[in-house]
Amino acid sequence: MLWIINGKRLKNILLIIIAAFFAALILFVQRQETNVDVFTPIKAHGALSHVETNQKHLALTFDINWGDQQAPLILKALKEENVKATFFISGEWAERHPSLVRQMVRAGHEVESHGMRHEDYTQLDVQRLRSDILFGRESIYKTIGQHPEMIRPPYGKVNKDILKTAASLNQQVVLWSVNPRDETDPGSKVIVQRVLEKAGKGDIIKLHASDSAKGTDRALPLIIRELENRGFQFVTVKTLTADVQSKSKLMD
Repeated sequence: MLWIINGKRLKNILLIIIAAFFAALILFVQRQETNVDVFTPIKAHGALSHVETNQKHLALTFDINWGDQQAPLILKALKEENVKATFFISGEWAERHPSLVRQMVRAGHEVESHGMRHEDYTQLDVQRLRSDILFGRESIYKTIGQHPEMIRPPYGKVNKDILKTAASLNQQVVLWSVNPRDETDPGSKVIVQRVLEKAGKGDIIKLHASDSAKGTDRALPLIIRELENRGFQFVTVKTLTADVQSKSKLMD
């Protein structure tokens, strides 16, 4: 049987084949990109405390290890001010308060690790240190279905073993550059004053959502509004490190 195809029809068929090929190629690339971990640790061995950036960006972070009274108030204040933050939570707290952890994620906040038992990492041998990091990470994963990619060691204490162990587990150690010591309950006015005196481009502000920080929720609106009036934008830590012109300040 002899098939006769005119030039116009052949051209249309070729165009359809080419279009289908490129559509399949685009779909393949998109699937590959979705499988790639977006966040990459800044440095194999180092603790992030500040990001040098031309953008007027800074990050609000909250440590939490115990209590369930202040966290809802913090979340409410952040929602009212339309600000996203990064929460460093212990694995034990995640297991005790899974609904609050899920509420953080639903609100668009980042949830990262604060270890499992909130022990001083500088007092642990490498095996116990590694176990605490892993148990904390898995407890958070069981709660929200996502592995944390950053860790703030309890009390902010670090040494070379801590940095090396965290890096081997693909955990970026994150500290801070502004600390108003709100966990000592100095009062909301003092918290506001301490933050506003020091906060600037690329800063990571350390606050608490544990029940010891009783004035933090009242300080938040004043901090946020004043810094926004100064032209600053609050972003999560991952967004801060993703600034195109950023150069992260690390403590080795």
